Amino acid sequence: MRKKQLYFYLMLLLLTSCSVQKFLPEGEKLYRGATITVTKTPDTKSTTGQLKDMLKLAVKPRPNKFLLGQPYKVWWWYVIGQPKREKGLRAFLRNRLGEPPVLSSRINATATAENMQSLMENLGYFHSTVQGDTTNSGYFTKSIYTAQVQPQYTIKEITWVNDSSELLKIIEQTKARSVLKVGAGYRLSDIKAERDRLDLYLKTKGYYFFNPDYLMAYADSTAGNHQVSLFLNIKKTTPEEAQHPYKINRITVFPNYTLASEQLDTSKSGTVAYDNLLIKDTIGKFRPRLFAQTITYRPGSVYSSRSQNSTLNRLINLGAFKFVKNRFEPIQDSGESHRMNVYYYLTPAKQKSIQAEIDGFSKENNYLGSQVSVNWKNRNAFRGAEQLLFKTYGGFETSFGDSLRNNNNYRAGAEVTVKFPRYAIPFFSIKENNFYPPNTSLIAGYEWFRKQLFYTKNFFRVQYEFTWKKNLQKQYTFAPISLSYLNATQVTDSFRKQIALNPSLLLNVYSEAILGTFFSYTYTSGFRNAINKWYFNTSVDVSGNIAGLVTGAKSYREKTIFGTPFAQYIKGDFDIHYTRKLPNKWDWANRLQIGIGMPYNNSAVLPFSKLYTIGGSSSIRGFRVRNVGPGKYKPTASDQRFFQIIGGDYKFLVNSELRVPFTPKISGALFTDMGNIWTKDTILFGQAGKFTKDWIKELAVAAGVGVRLDLTVILLRVDLGIPLRKPYLPDGQRWVFNQIDFGSGPWRRENLILNIALGLPF
Repeated sequence: MRKKQLYFYLMLLLLTSCSVQKFLPEGEKLYRGATITVTKTPDTKSTTGQLKDMLKLAVKPRPNKFLLGQPYKVWWWYVIGQPKREKGLRAFLRNRLGEPPVLSSRINATATAENMQSLMENLGYFHSTVQGDTTNSGYFTKSIYTAQVQPQYTIKEITWVNDSSELLKIIEQTKARSVLKVGAGYRLSDIKAERDRLDLYLKTKGYYFFNPDYLMAYADSTAGNHQVSLFLNIKKTTPEEAQHPYKINRITVFPNYTLASEQLDTSKSGTVAYDNLLIKDTIGKFRPRLFAQTITYRPGSVYSSRSQNSTLNRLINLGAFKFVKNRFEPIQDSGESHRMNVYYYLTPAKQKSIQAEIDGFSKENNYLGSQVSVNWKNRNAFRGAEQLLFKTYGGFETSFGDSLRNNNNYRAGAEVTVKFPRYAIPFFSIKENNFYPPNTSLIAGYEWFRKQLFYTKNFFRVQYEFTWKKNLQKQYTFAPISLSYLNATQVTDSFRKQIALNPSLLLNVYSEAILGTFFSYTYTSGFRNAINKWYFNTSVDVSGNIAGLVTGAKSYREKTIFGTPFAQYIKGDFDIHYTRKLPNKWDWANRLQIGIGMPYNNSAVLPFSKLYTIGGSSSIRGFRVRNVGPGKYKPTASDQRFFQIIGGDYKFLVNSELRVPFTPKISGALFTDMGNIWTKDTILFGQAGKFTKDWIKELAVAAGVGVRLDLTVILLRVDLGIPLRKPYLPDGQRWVFNQIDFGSGPWRRENLILNIALGLPF
């Protein structure tokens, strides 16, 4: 049977070959690619493979894709034919599955050989030569290149031709950071990079009109022993204005500029002076203090591109302006030589907006639901680019799971947030000069939550926090005040009956206050296309420390504040992601999460809102949330019905995922997940859920496959997970490889876990 299939595919490829030949224009052949032969001298250190890889960079055009020697995509291109419309099914099939032929008329082997030779010269392989030719076979044509490579020249010395000018003295101060190094291979790209680096450096020292073209590099290749001497200098034709640093004379801000203006205003008429700035706000829309805090330099300072870029970025990040542009104008008056006036033209964004949303969602705890929300925003609430946000919402959740049937959830709430584009600290003023403006947020919210048939919860929240960035990679959040209050009411008789059977259910309806402080640090490494990318987040959350000292709390729910027991805990989280780019655009993504919660004195467990959970579409995908852990405990149907959250005080989670692209919009994944949660005390789930020295024997393990569909606006993810290790089974029986039976309906219903979610899991 397999031989017949092989013969069938070979015949299909043969037919494909004949069909493509039939479609080719008269006199044309199909380009089959290039063959590069390298001959090098004995003293050339680079390997033949390295030289071929370098030469391939200059080979054009790229050939069509081939399968078993045949151009299957070209065949599809011709079979589909020219679509009548640019958009439609036919155009989609042709553009996605096919590709136009690369014809022999596009091949110019002589010109390509010259480009390859120029590339070798630019890389320091002087006196190397490349010859190009073509050869035909059937209806294919190939290009053949033969390279004779000489050794790469290295840099013997680097000399700045010094004319004692102030400009060259400044350049000499940065020699240690030069891209060019003695002993390194000669590369034209390194010389260009050094010119760009010096240009950026000089622009931080006031040389506004300087550009890289004013730097000249001479390479003397007659030094012998395959070495070059580099001589660097400033061109004699460099304009006078580019050879002097400029100072800032005057800074004028126009915060009500409109793009409809025919010309840029530069007059001082109508301006108001504030903190050495001139501000022309004719309608008084913004407080002058806003610009004094945002603009990071002042008149009299030397021009710096770093300060200029910082100011532009801060203005844009305020969120109050739709467009930001600036202008530097040198003063022509001979008495004010080498000085500039600066003008900022700011177009305000629409101050107020309102947005309504209707969402449908599926939660990891087996609930389906919908929510309606209305969001109102004022981008300049108090004339200082403060953002005032008001959100109100209402929704419901229902489940079709047996243990949760007829146990719907209803919620409604409101939240008010005021965001200041600065450090808003009473009686203190912090000078800001960083690239990213800090933010201070005041948040107050209330949520009403009704668990049908059981109880109602009222949740109040107040938070005062600062968020700032040191650079693009590092972000900090500090909330010195994070208060919340939970009060349960309308507890039904049916729930009280369950409490009599399981007293731990009382934790669902206990009133509790959280007097917290929170700090978070996030580090992101690597650019978007970097081979190695790191993400690291750590946070510390503490509550009740001062209240515990004042009241002398020693045991569980012993002390109260305003009649309500307060939580006491220390909670630390560590989250590390590592992604490695592999060949063929594959990605290997990994995550490690460790969470440690330490309730003490007035608390036996973490507050329910702070508990760690496990399982579901972004955790261990072979287990549903609320179906595994803590520890070796197996949640019952009653637990799932009555506990709002099934969680623990400790968490350990490891994920590894291989992401494979199929098309630009569709990709697949192979994953393995491992982890669990545990409790510090036995109050909730007994001894089975408690953390012990044997915790590593209680890890749940799952694996599976997934598909991701990129819908441009959102990424739809479908993962199918299978449990490989079940921690709630007896010790010695937890690995369940031997129970895998895809042909069994009961096994599939229990063990094939389908996860549908938006976005990547990590």
